[in-house]
Amino acid sequence: MHTGNNIIIDAPRKVIFDTVSDLPRWPERLPHYRYVRITGNDGMRDIVEMSAYRSAGRGRIPVSWVASYEADREVMELRFEHLQKWTKGMIVVWTLTPTRDATRVEIAHSLKFRIRPLARLAEPIIGWFISEIASKTLAEFKKLIEQGRSEGEASR
Repeated sequence: MHTGNNIIIDAPRKVIFDTVSDLPRWPERLPHYRYVRITGNDGMRDIVEMSAYRSAGRGRIPVSWVASYEADREVMELRFEHLQKWTKGMIVVWTLTPTRDATRVEIAHSLKFRIRPLARLAEPIIGWFISEIASKTLAEFKKLIEQGRSEGEASR
């Protein structure tokens, strides 16, 4: 399974990276996030427990996962590897690509479901959950960052 979500944010890469790489603040910045807890470290990477809501009809489905997390300031990339549960082994990479006037932010998810006989059923369901949460995450960060920039520019 490979999914990708992307958005254009009218801000420099560094501003976006500084905002999105601050994982502990995600729940206060993203209304669909329940919590982000840094629970340990395995050298270069933090171990994080994360939870968000996925909208479904009129309700919300809570989703949670455990991942290793690394923010690579040199290439301005976020990397996650899911360590447990249904998404174990999934690699998630956030890339920030400058465009002529803004920055393209992409979240790519890759998963080869570890129980091969169930993969044809599990991967589309996992993709359904992931795509909506990633899309909301990007939209909320776009709104937050672009509003912050316009408010900051207005105060100058």
